[in-house]
Amino acid sequence: MKILRTVSELRSWSRDVHLKLETVALVPTMGALHAGHASLIRAAAATCQQVAVSIFVNPTQFGPNEDFSRYPRTFDADCTLAQTAGASAVFAPSVDELYPSSAATFVEVEGLSNRLDGLSRPGHFRGVATVVAKLLIAAEPDRAFFGQKDAAQVAVLRRMALDLRLASEIVVCPIVREADGLALSSRNIYLSAAERMQALALSQAVRKVESLFAAGERTAAALLAAARAVLATEPEIRIDYLELVDWATLQPQATAASGSLFAVAAWVGATRLIDNTILP
Repeated sequence: MKILRTVSELRSWSRDVHLKLETVALVPTMGALHAGHASLIRAAAATCQQVAVSIFVNPTQFGPNEDFSRYPRTFDADCTLAQTAGASAVFAPSVDELYPSSAATFVEVEGLSNRLDGLSRPGHFRGVATVVAKLLIAAEPDRAFFGQKDAAQVAVLRRMALDLRLASEIVVCPIVREADGLALSSRNIYLSAAERMQALALSQAVRKVESLFAAGERTAAALLAAARAVLATEPEIRIDYLELVDWATLQPQATAASGSLFAVAAWVGATRLIDNTILP
């Protein structure tokens, strides 16, 4: 497996692959890889001949009081996991490589960037859209793979790719969960044993909404009230947002429908976690 450090190295690698008439997949990550990332890499390897995994803790998507400095960095373990899952290359640039000191260009998807996570984390989706645009331009992949756990981010990136007429297909893979239902996240390592148990309320709220929808409930107010009641069983949890939205626009919906996104973000101790479901 190759380790690539510069944009020119990544682009050269991708173009060499395409010259061999093979397809390229990109799996953007911030490292601290886990089984959820491995599932993305395996999905990419199943549909493309060569897979590049980017490992880059992107400073522009963190707010001034967020966890950029302490975000877990486990590069050697990440490379082992990526190679085992089927990666052909790892792209691990420096901050200066992607954000030279003279950089003055950023990507912002108006409207969507101010909803859900974007509302509570101003500037977050601008940082995400900018770095993913840079990665897609550098790697020129046929497909780029993202996890459904970041559903709001997916909505922003789909719109960005459409508006900029980017050639890469955005592929979304299902959420990977622990046996007890907790959605896998690199931030789960921050949780104490007690907080780890409290965090299960997020996935329980998701399952509650799914079960009510399956039983015929369509009123957003009723679905959200039921989810809020589940979260209330853990009084230490602080809700950031609890919403039923159209997945394409992230606009609130009064009535749930097939394809609606139920999404929740909450603080468990000092750790912010997210979860969601796309209603069937």
